[in-house]
Amino acid sequence: MSSQPPDSQAQIQPATWRDLNSLRHIEKVCFPKDAWPLWDLIGVLTLPDVIRLKAVCEDKMIGFSAVDLRPSEQTAWIATIGVLPEYRGRGIGRQLLQASEEAVTLRSIRLNVRPTNYVALQLYQDFGYQKIGLWTAYYSDGEDALVMEKLRK
Repeated sequence: MSSQPPDSQAQIQPATWRDLNSLRHIEKVCFPKDAWPLWDLIGVLTLPDVIRLKAVCEDKMIGFSAVDLRPSEQTAWIATIGVLPEYRGRGIGRQLLQASEEAVTLRSIRLNVRPTNYVALQLYQDFGYQKIGLWTAYYSDGEDALVMEKLRK
């Protein structure tokens, strides 16, 4: 699975355990308050029922997404999407989200997002996600998380 829209400089490819160090860097830079610990990163790169994709530009991993598949619930959870700051605004997050969705065959896709992450909120709304809940004090700094869902046709 590799896709590259005409106006993009990134290729979307499957991620593997070999991407651990690059993923650690992306997590620390993109989510300084909430970066996943090492064991979670190893898990997301190796556990079954996880779709893991990376955005690559000039042989460098510049973005990552992971989707946790829960077939018994007919739901997939987008666990993370992140793009390094110097590559933002080029549609790479959009590419990762689209590729993640295309890989899911379950009835619904959910995710959570900080209410103050306006760029991500707009992206998710553009893709048809709707707010379905709120997890209070979810993030390490006490900020709530909006829960959003997209139902598949």
